[in-house]
Amino acid sequence: MMAFLIPTTVFAQQSLPVKGIVNARDLGGYAVQDGRIVREGKLLRAAHLADASDADIRYLEQLPVTVVIDFRKEQEKVGKVDREVPGARYISLPVDPSGNAMATATEEEKEKVSGKKKFDVKKIIVFAAFNKKAQTIARELYPTLLFQPECQQQFARFFRLVLETENGAVLFHCTQGKDRTGIASALLLAALGADRETIVADFDATNRVYEKDVRKYSRRVRFWGGKEEEVAVVKAFLGCNTENFIKALDRIDQEFGSLLAYLKGPIGLTDTDIETLRERYLAK
Repeated sequence: MMAFLIPTTVFAQQSLPVKGIVNARDLGGYAVQDGRIVREGKLLRAAHLADASDADIRYLEQLPVTVVIDFRKEQEKVGKVDREVPGARYISLPVDPSGNAMATATEEEKEKVSGKKKFDVKKIIVFAAFNKKAQTIARELYPTLLFQPECQQQFARFFRLVLETENGAVLFHCTQGKDRTGIASALLLAALGADRETIVADFDATNRVYEKDVRKYSRRVRFWGGKEEEVAVVKAFLGCNTENFIKALDRIDQEFGSLLAYLKGPIGLTDTDIETLRERYLAK
């Protein structure tokens, strides 16, 4: 696979100065068509806000973040409810790709890695790597998010919410800020006129955040005899599988002609919507 890398300096600039929120980044600074640049401090992507520090919350309040959009299902929020950002409207917008590593584990496997408080999800993923159902879920995750009608409807609602937010910043997130959040980020960047290299680079940057975990648990899977198919499960559930994301983009090109055509198709954006987004979120 070609390397789609955000320069280290740019990645550092886009990383939000927060300690308790993982994978928190600003889409601001990306160059798009016609020499314009995405405005800073307006479109923010992240993992959940449950572990945000007081300083993190003050930072988000001062930007100011006026809307927080949470892509998680209700069961994902148990014990991990977002901290409130003063002045921001919280919107639950669950996007359900209907499958995760935990669901593929047997009760015996869960018992082996569970304590009295909660499951060790990372160890569960090592077990799941050898499960055919988990391998299928990992392989089909991005096509499901992009092509399942229920997911498309939620991403269409996401764009409506962004369009309705005339002032302040929009912060959108899921649990780890990588798959659902990564897809939302990709669609936003496409609407703003970013090229494919930029879109893929932003998606792939998540792997810098989770690199240690992916490397560590990939080694464990290989130790137990896992090959690339098994390791792909670790990449999908602990990091993001950029190769699969590119394949999903290729499918969009084949079926719709381009990401922009996809946005005007099942996502329902009009030319006016796209112009509004570009006028609001791009600077010269």
